[in-house]
Amino acid sequence: MRETFERQLKQLNDEMIQMGNNIEEAIEMAVRALMELDREKAEKAIAFDEVIDAQEKKIESMCLNLLLQQHPVARDLRTVSSALKMITDMERIGDHAADISEITLLLADLPNVQKTELIRQMAKETIAMVIKSVEAFVEKNQEKAEAVIAQDDVVDDLFIQLKQEIIERIRKEPQGGEQVTDLLMIGKYFERIGDHATNIAEWVIYSVTGVH
Repeated sequence: MRETFERQLKQLNDEMIQMGNNIEEAIEMAVRALMELDREKAEKAIAFDEVIDAQEKKIESMCLNLLLQQHPVARDLRTVSSALKMITDMERIGDHAADISEITLLLADLPNVQKTELIRQMAKETIAMVIKSVEAFVEKNQEKAEAVIAQDDVVDDLFIQLKQEIIERIRKEPQGGEQVTDLLMIGKYFERIGDHATNIAEWVIYSVTGVH
């Protein structure tokens, strides 16, 4: 019985890693589409969200089967229940990547869109947070999870800088208010991705320590 459970748990870990890879790819696709203002890439990024949604359902089913058939206790129970919580945040990250690409479609129709390096930096930081949070779950690594939580402050600081930059742009060029407002929304989505990665890390800590 234990051997079967361990095999199923490994399958769960493998699926969690794959979902983590997919949401990383979703963010990267959204960023490439944004930086190039490429409608085709943006549409592909939006469509990719269906892959992540399907994966969430698959992992959810695996977790429920483990709970119902194997009746795990203690740390094993925390691992499975944490995975159930984590995939909700992971699916929301995929949604936000699609949201960013939907705004990209709007920006692609505007003339002379001014980009900002701060958004690229936010993307880089949030991708790193997502990767580390999933690794922390698979490795049962509390320190790595805590590092993800601390990294959220970096993303928040970048978002504050972005807001200040956009306020300055509006002050100088009021007629460009529409596009910079869209950029602010994109920044907000990245800030939310950081929050979801933090939630994932907090569930990792719960799976290891039993404290949330």
